Amino acid sequence: MNGAADVCIVGAGPVGGTLACRLAEAGLTVAIVDRAPLPPMEHPDFDGRAYAVAAGSRVLLEQAGLWSNLPEPPCAIRHIRVSDGRVGRAASPLFLHFDHQPEEGAFGWMVEARSLRRALNARLHALSGVTVHAPAQARVEFAPSGAVVEVLGGSRIACRLVVAAEGRDSPLRRQAGIAVTRFAYDQTGIVCAVAHERPHGNTALEHFLPSGPFAQLPMSPTEGAPDVSAIVWTERRAIAARMLALDDAAFGAEIARRLGSHLGAVRPIGRRWSYPLGALHAHKYFATRLALVGDAAHSIHPIAGQGLNLGFRDAAALAGLVTSAPDPGSPALLARYQRLRRPDNLLMLAATDALDRLFSTDNTLLRLARDVGIAAVNRAPPLKRLFTRQAMGLLK
Repeated sequence: MNGAADVCIVGAGPVGGTLACRLAEAGLTVAIVDRAPLPPMEHPDFDGRAYAVAAGSRVLLEQAGLWSNLPEPPCAIRHIRVSDGRVGRAASPLFLHFDHQPEEGAFGWMVEARSLRRALNARLHALSGVTVHAPAQARVEFAPSGAVVEVLGGSRIACRLVVAAEGRDSPLRRQAGIAVTRFAYDQTGIVCAVAHERPHGNTALEHFLPSGPFAQLPMSPTEGAPDVSAIVWTERRAIAARMLALDDAAFGAEIARRLGSHLGAVRPIGRRWSYPLGALHAHKYFATRLALVGDAAHSIHPIAGQGLNLGFRDAAALAGLVTSAPDPGSPALLARYQRLRRPDNLLMLAATDALDRLFSTDNTLLRLARDVGIAAVNRAPPLKRLFTRQAMGLLK
């Protein structure tokens, strides 16, 4: 069966799926292809994963019709505390604390991964302008006048723009011959959730340790756990392997050693997830009738929690161009998309890499310098406000 669409998106993760919904809400026809099944109704159990959604990214989710349809309520982040220390010891008395400004609302929200997935799957199937092909694989033929997406074993879709949202190992990026720069960190990211005795007060903690940053992020209650936080723990690979092999009691004790006692006793809930950490940046964000978004174009160290938000900013920028253009895949439009997004993504790549190198060390002089720097920023309201607006995704 043959068909046509304005845009075909390959990859229905948070960035690709949200972009599809945003374009369909604006009146475009969209085909979306993903290797995984995307059932319109699913009820997965709590699995411990969550996304930090910046205030600027919330606007995109609202425009896509997703925010109001999240089945589990997001948890606002109203305070952020940045500290430095060593495992098993009290944090340095020099710290940085951000309080939200009432006129700007929360810094962001913690959204359960299962909640966004359920909202996306339901919305993709409900929008009349979206055709879902999943589970399926796609093969694409590109030409200056347009592209043809062959859904293997199914239909052929003629479109004017293909969007690669398949992640950091994007086959479409490779097919287009777009080179990338990669570098690996000798670190593993451990993601999980904990229940704790005391309320988190909507406060996020970023605690810098010699092996890497350790973050506690406030979450909404879940069944059997009224007080819950997400943990994003960066650890040296060899140590991470040992931590992941521990039973729940020992694993929880290691989390407590890094977290401190301010939340009382903690216990792991849900699953544990781990990822090798690395960074990537594509030398170009587009080719003939092809645009890269999210991890297909760039990935960064999770030290600032901004990787997904950068992808959402890609989607917002591309949607803003495509919805007002007669030809969504023209070379001029795609070049403009790259000019809009590349500086922001490169800046965040450089900043997160520098932060990891500065903070993931036990060098005495560097520790002293960063502690003094943290304290200095804490006493400089204009600088704090600049960092705040960057974290919220409000800087243009």
